[in-house]
Amino acid sequence: MQTLEKSLSTRSTTTLSHSTTMQSGAETETTIGEQSSMPERVLHELETFVGTSIKVSFTGGTETRDITSLSGGQKTLVALALIFAIQKCDPAPFYLFDEIDAALDQEHRRAIAEMIHDLSQTAQFITTTFRAELLEHAEKFYGVRVRDKVSYIDEIAKASAFDFVQDDQAHT
Repeated sequence: MQTLEKSLSTRSTTTLSHSTTMQSGAETETTIGEQSSMPERVLHELETFVGTSIKVSFTGGTETRDITSLSGGQKTLVALALIFAIQKCDPAPFYLFDEIDAALDQEHRRAIAEMIHDLSQTAQFITTTFRAELLEHAEKFYGVRVRDKVSYIDEIAKASAFDFVQDDQAHT
């Protein structure tokens, strides 16, 4: 967790906020962690809740961007930050991630791999990847092969997993 936080903080500070659209069309905005001093207002908002959006700042400034305007890698980091924050508060026994590192640069792939490794002390993580960084801390490796339209899954050695992702990178 500290590695991703350190990686993100050396490049930028991330602030998440959400805005809630009410049936009346009015929009309210709350920074995550901010608490309303008016419980009746919160109850009214819950009764008339229509949707929510996420706004992000990667600079630590007051200007935020809607999540729809972010790059694929930035959206991935926001989603993973949210998942890992929830995991700290209400952990699940296992997580299944499918190519979460596809849109990330090498620095962020390493940070995510280290975070998953740290969090794997209390939960099981199953990930699929075509990148080497997630393999570095993994304990088990499986290869999937297709023969006659049937998929077969076999446990493979770490070296074979690295060879596979290196071959895949050479072909792209």
